[in-house]
Amino acid sequence: MSSQRFLAFGLRFYVVIFFAYLFLPLIIMAAATFNDSRFPTVTPWDGTTLRWFGELAADRGMWQALGNSLIVAAGVLVVAVPIGIATALFLNTVTSRAKPFLYALILSPLLTPGVIIGISTLIFWRQFGVSGGIFLTVLGQATFIAAYVMLMVTARLQRFDRTMERAALDLGASQWQMFRRILLPYLKPALYSAAVIAFLQSFENYNTTLFVVGYDTTLTVYIASKVRTGLTPAVNALGLTLILITVLFAVVYELKRRREAAQLVKGV
Repeated sequence: MSSQRFLAFGLRFYVVIFFAYLFLPLIIMAAATFNDSRFPTVTPWDGTTLRWFGELAADRGMWQALGNSLIVAAGVLVVAVPIGIATALFLNTVTSRAKPFLYALILSPLLTPGVIIGISTLIFWRQFGVSGGIFLTVLGQATFIAAYVMLMVTARLQRFDRTMERAALDLGASQWQMFRRILLPYLKPALYSAAVIAFLQSFENYNTTLFVVGYDTTLTVYIASKVRTGLTPAVNALGLTLILITVLFAVVYELKRRREAAQLVKGV
């Protein structure tokens, strides 16, 4: 019994440390938003204030950078998700010995430093007269983010019952009908997850973006430049706002999921 109690205590202690490691920096960041200090810190505490939200609202450069980040992330979704889906479907049909090589080749951008991807993307597209900007940022980020989508869709495809596909084709369905009515609904959970991962990977990317964004500054590049010139707690206010929006979306999604599950149980 003593050993079981010790293991239970150790597990609880580990869980507490784990969540403290995850959330303590966020709590400190949020607390610094209300400190009346011109630096993003909680020590020393110079008084409680809400003025940094006003500073955030007046910072046009930050809002424009945030808008550029959202535009880039949306563009990456449009480019990376279809490429990732097509790549996963292609690899799922390959049965030759070249499959491991193709798999490693597609994953190679994930193993390549973002600095190299950014520089190579800029040099390549300059040969065609395309300079840095939002368009080039989307292309540079999509080269490796598409691999994340491919991995998630491939993992879902590995559990797909191929007999359903063959049965639909035997019953006269076309390839498009089979994909739209059988395969696509099955892949929806993986597609939603892949889209969220792709959006977040694009939104927080810095290394690749720095070399291809040109004069269209994104949020990460803007914050990095503010670190050199003087960071204020207005950045903390933006971070706290994004956290609250994320939590709100998560709560709404969970309530919707539970409502649908309850309706399904009542229907049964």
